[in-house]
Amino acid sequence: MTINTTEFKQAMQSWASGVTVITTQSEQHGLQGMTVSAFSSVSAEPALILCCLNEAADTVTGIDASQSFAVNILTRVQEKTSNQFSGGCSNEERFANNPWHTAVTGAPLLTESLMSLDCKLVEKVRAGSHWIVIGEVKACEVRNGEPLLYYCADYRQLADVQE
Repeated sequence: MTINTTEFKQAMQSWASGVTVITTQSEQHGLQGMTVSAFSSVSAEPALILCCLNEAADTVTGIDASQSFAVNILTRVQEKTSNQFSGGCSNEERFANNPWHTAVTGAPLLTESLMSLDCKLVEKVRAGSHWIVIGEVKACEVRNGEPLLYYCADYRQLADVQE
C-alpha cells in the first residue's frame, strides 16, 4: 500500500527542522538560491553534507554549472529571508536584500545567517522528484544567534528553559 502525497506531507510536518538557504553562483546562471529544510551532515572525515533539492528548482542548474554551493542556516530573525528565497521574489532581489560574500568556491555566503558552509559538489543522486546533493565542506563560518525552526507548516523558535 502506498500513501498519497497529501498524507506524506502531513506526516512530514511532524518533523521539526532548521531552515537553510542553499546558494550558488555561476557565470551561466548568475546568483541563485532557495530555501531548503532537508539538510544533514554526512561525514566528519572528510567533511560532507547533503541537501535535497526539488528537480524543478533553477538552483540545481546553477549548482551543476558551478560545481559548488553554500548552505546557510538561518537565525530566528530571518523569516523574511526564508520567505524571499522560497519564491517571494526574484534571485536579484533576494541577493540585493540579504548581505553576502564569497569564501573558497565562489558560492554566496549569507553574512547574517547563523552558519554558512562553502561546499564543492561531490555527487548528485536522483531520488523521486528531488536531487540529493552531496558537498564537501571547503570553508565554514559560524556566527552567534539562535536557529530558525520549521514545524507543522510554521516558523518556530527555541524556548528559553529556566532550571
